[in-house]
Amino acid sequence: MFVWIGSAIAIVVAAVIGFSQIDGADRTLLIAAAVVYLLGVQLPTVRINIPLNNKIQAIDVEQKDDQELLAARADFEAQWNRWNVFRTVVSITIALSLHVLLLRI
Repeated sequence: MFVWIGSAIAIVVAAVIGFSQIDGADRTLLIAAAVVYLLGVQLPTVRINIPLNNKIQAIDVEQKDDQELLAARADFEAQWNRWNVFRTVVSITIALSLHVLLLRI
């Protein structure tokens, strides 16, 4: 939890500090990276993946038969995987963008 929340705080702090210290395309890249990270990683995590995690954790596996467990997994897995891949791609893109920015300044 600390790493997840910390990453959002760190990118916001970096954007605020960087806003006053860099300008032009570098500033735009930094602000865009922060916004895309918050909207493309943090928001889907809060709105989609965490609720799905909570839903699957609430299932009492001892009280379900195999068919019910398979149905629960089918309801969960495709959507969770899709959004996890999306968040991963966005995260990698942001990390690469920030590395490019770091090399430029």
